[in-house]
Amino acid sequence: MTQTLDTDVAIIGAGPVGLFAAFECRMLKLGCVLIDALDEIGGQCTALYPEKPIYDIPAHPAIEAGALIGQLDAQIAPFAVPRLLGRRVERLAGARGGFTLTTDRGETIRARAVVVAAGAGAFGPNRPPLDGLAAYEATGAVQYYVRRREDLRDKRVVIAGGGDSAVDWALALQGIASSIHLVHRRAKFRAAPETAGQLEAAAARGAIELVVPYQLHALHGRSGALASVEVADLDGGTRRLDADVLLAFFGLSMDLGPIATWGLDLERHHVSVTASTCETSVPGIFAIGDVATYAGKLKLILQGFSEAAMAAHAIHPIVYPDIALHFEYSTTKGAPAA
Repeated sequence: MTQTLDTDVAIIGAGPVGLFAAFECRMLKLGCVLIDALDEIGGQCTALYPEKPIYDIPAHPAIEAGALIGQLDAQIAPFAVPRLLGRRVERLAGARGGFTLTTDRGETIRARAVVVAAGAGAFGPNRPPLDGLAAYEATGAVQYYVRRREDLRDKRVVIAGGGDSAVDWALALQGIASSIHLVHRRAKFRAAPETAGQLEAAAARGAIELVVPYQLHALHGRSGALASVEVADLDGGTRRLDADVLLAFFGLSMDLGPIATWGLDLERHHVSVTASTCETSVPGIFAIGDVATYAGKLKLILQGFSEAAMAAHAIHPIVYPDIALHFEYSTTKGAPAA
C-alpha cells in the first residue's frame, strides 16, 4: 500500500544542516519529515568522512564528522521526527501552503512548505582519467574517501590532491599508514594556513613525502591489487611510488537531479535564495546549506545551521498565519519535548 504522509515541512536532505532544520522546526512546533536518498542520516559526513575531524563547530575544538551527526541525531531524538531514508524525491507539485512530493518508492508527502537541504545534491567523486581504474576501485585499492583510518593501518598510501581533504588526510594518517606520499601538480596547497604549516612540518621531519609538482599518470598492479602509482612531472618525466592504496581527492561532482526541474532559480548548480529567509524563487520552498547560494554565502556547516533557523522562522507564518511568532531563547522555552 502506498504511504501518504501529511506534515508541515518536508525537509529534503538528512545531512547535518537538514537534521538541525528538523530541530528548529520542532522547536517552533512545526511538524516535519526528513527525506534522504542515502540509507542513513548524515549526508557527506557519514558517507564520505565519518572519522574526519571538524574544527569550526562552536564549543567543539575538534569533533569527528560522525560524532557530530550522532550529537545532532540525539538533539532531535525527543521529537521522534519521521524519516524516509533511501528515497529520492522525484516530483514536486503545488504551491506555498500546499505542496505534494512523490518519492521514487511511490510515497506521497503533503507539506505546507519545503526545505531543500540536499548538500551537494547527488554527489559523486571526480575520478582521475587512468587506465584500469575500475578494477582498482572494485578492490578498494583506489578510494575517494576514508571511512575508517584503521583500514589503512600499515598500508603504503599515496594521496592525490591539493585541497583541504588531501592535506587533512595526509596529516591524519601519520602513525597509521606505513608510508604517505602526497601528490600535487603545484608546490602550493589549497589548505587552511594552519594545516598547511602542519604539512610542511610533517614533510620536514620525513613523516610525509611531498611529490610536487607531479600528477597521476598510471596505476600498476595485478587483479585489482595495487603495487605502485606512476606520476609524471610537467616535463613528462615519471617516477613510481610504491603503494597499496591510492586516495584521490579531486572534489565532488554535483548533480541536483530532479531538483533542477522544479522551476527554482539556479546559479552554477546551486539554488539561489533570499539571504534573510533562505526562500527560493518559488514561494514556500526554501534552500539551506551547501545547495543554497546568495551574496556573502560561506560554505560552512555553522552557516548552514544559521540558515536552518532563519528558514524555520520564515516558515512559521505559512503554517500558523494567525499566530504571531514571539522569539524566545531555548533557555526560556526549556528542554525539547515531542
